[in-house]
Amino acid sequence: MAVDYTVIVVYLAGMLAMGWWGMRRAKSKSEFLVAGRRLGPMMYSGTMAAIVLGGASTIGGVGLGYQYGLSGAWMVFTIGLGLLALSVFFSARIARLKVYTVSEMLDLRYGGRSGLISGVVMWAYTLMLAVTSTIAYATIFDVLFDMNRTIAIILGGSIVVAYSTLGGMWSITLTDMVQFVVKTIGVLLLLLPIAVIKAGGFSEMKAKLPTEYFDPLGIGGETIFTYVLIYTFGMLIGQDIWQRVFTARSDKVARVGGTVAGTYCLVYAVAGAVIGTAAKVMYPKLTSADAAFATIVKDELPIGVRGLVLAAALAAVMSTSSGALIACATVANNDIWSRLRGAIKPSGGDKDEPHDEVKGNRLFILIMGVAVICIAIALNNVVEALTVAYNLLVAGLLVPILGGLLWKRGTVAGALAAVSVGGLSVIGLMWGYGILANEPVYYGLLLSLAAFVIVSLATKPTDAAVLAAWRERLAGRGAEAESDAEPATVTQ
Repeated sequence: MAVDYTVIVVYLAGMLAMGWWGMRRAKSKSEFLVAGRRLGPMMYSGTMAAIVLGGASTIGGVGLGYQYGLSGAWMVFTIGLGLLALSVFFSARIARLKVYTVSEMLDLRYGGRSGLISGVVMWAYTLMLAVTSTIAYATIFDVLFDMNRTIAIILGGSIVVAYSTLGGMWSITLTDMVQFVVKTIGVLLLLLPIAVIKAGGFSEMKAKLPTEYFDPLGIGGETIFTYVLIYTFGMLIGQDIWQRVFTARSDKVARVGGTVAGTYCLVYAVAGAVIGTAAKVMYPKLTSADAAFATIVKDELPIGVRGLVLAAALAAVMSTSSGALIACATVANNDIWSRLRGAIKPSGGDKDEPHDEVKGNRLFILIMGVAVICIAIALNNVVEALTVAYNLLVAGLLVPILGGLLWKRGTVAGALAAVSVGGLSVIGLMWGYGILANEPVYYGLLLSLAAFVIVSLATKPTDAAVLAAWRERLAGRGAEAESDAEPATVTQ
């Protein structure tokens, strides 16, 4: 295992080194939170793919393949579909807004009074996303070093918190690009073909497994629909995803680069399901489907390759964890704390005291990072926590966000009603039906939509001046559009 350990240690040291390098570049709020809004297509595609394909997509995707066969690809596949939809239909408009958070977008669209409550909902989502990603370190480090769960979470979480705090989005972008390359090599180019060969090829897999393992819809239509509702729509509105869109140097980069990343996700989804199916042939009686990834890596891969594939799993977890952490800290500082203090303009003005703002955002990443590690240590049921987070996000924020982008008659009262009704109803429905039931998000979303439409039509239309300013920002011509990025060389 010495070679495998060396690969992992070098990888972790490289992550910290990039954090230090990123600290030297992050001199303004724009540089720290959105990498100066100047990523080119190559860097943008890689980092976007890295953040959406986390531990759940890698370890969980293989586990679903082990349990359901090829149809286990649907969870990650719907993530890719969501990223494609965001990139093709919405990313150009989002990038032109020049804001930092989803709540700032809502304030711009509706007139400046909806950001705080939506910020609280978004903060809860990003916090739990960061927590669940951090818990995954325990699985990986247990395979590597037979490490205690708490120590593993502290070790992995501390590395992510360190490089995220040092350099903000620049550090996260650089590390995510490395993580994207490591995942591509480790999972797609190494683990996938090795797993298929070790299982005897596709003909042997078909001979040894039930036919439903090769049915594209074998996981069930209701499950697929729920995945679309939660993950596809969740990709359209999550702060962690939008904050990456904000890093694009142009709307074309956001659209084209995101399309490439979404297509990559579709390929990654199928690869994970195939690896899991191969693992079912080799290890038909595993006690947990989620153990399939670690088992096949530990038992079937040669020395060195094993270390690289485990580094790929670690990369998947770190990319999602760091993206969720900076999103959580950005929302906590800009949408909640600063608003409560009355220190932020609704339009997202950001040019005052950029050095102090960098220090403030850095402090919030550190605080949120410590909180995430502590909650991850205390929390046991990861699936329930992530389900609550996504249900709140989709039921509370999907309607006011997409409604604001697509329906000019939507009002601030309608948006607030949608967030409140959707959020409260999904909590009550989860209490009644159970956290893992499908009904809460179905009914919560319908109630949110009804509240948005009814209240918007019953209240006075949004002020014409607000809508005019909104249209200017959507066109990239707003007078208050952020422009503090230095005229440096664009990162490709």
